[in-house]
Amino acid sequence: MSGTLIELDELERDALAELANMGVGRAAANLARMVGGQVLLSVPAVEVVTRARASALAMRGNTGSLVAVQQNFVGPFSGQAVLVFPEANSLELVRAVVGEAVPLEDVADLEQEAVAEIGNVVLNGCLATMANVLRQRLDMSLPEVMRTTDAELFGGGPAEQDGGLVLFLFIDFRVRDRDIQGYIALLMDLPSLERLKQLINDFIQRATSAQATATSNG
Repeated sequence: MSGTLIELDELERDALAELANMGVGRAAANLARMVGGQVLLSVPAVEVVTRARASALAMRGNTGSLVAVQQNFVGPFSGQAVLVFPEANSLELVRAVVGEAVPLEDVADLEQEAVAEIGNVVLNGCLATMANVLRQRLDMSLPEVMRTTDAELFGGGPAEQDGGLVLFLFIDFRVRDRDIQGYIALLMDLPSLERLKQLINDFIQRATSAQATATSNG
């Protein structure tokens, strides 16, 4: 499949962005409850790119180290989901979750476990919502916390065998009134993208039929 580019037409891209909005909306609500602050989201971006390009996009101009919580998901479509933020935000994020009363040295001790739990709640909320809308089910691996650079974030994997092209979907988030920002990204190889395209078209058909029914009944 090397050199083959799977295109999403405008309707499919809009539908995928809407699914991402639903999923990340749930993830943001989960995160807002954990940190006690409003979570602001950007418009979803959907690209079919190489892993190297995905890694470059992941840095979003950040020249420092990143903390990433990664989970693999398996089902009718499979891939990686990551919650990423600058390393400098890590302790601030944990402090927001555990509370200001906890001493800084205790926050540092809790950091790895707390970040993993935050990632688990956020990413599961996102993917479970998307899968439910598509009438599917996904199984998630345990969260893995990485301190990483762009070169390591999406390096290697089966997608390299088909030319390294992947579906990269990302949404920036920022916690209002706190110095916390980052993004959620989903990475899928081309076979998964083929299956996802079919599920998206099924979703579009259901939505179109429901709209037609509502119009005729109105």
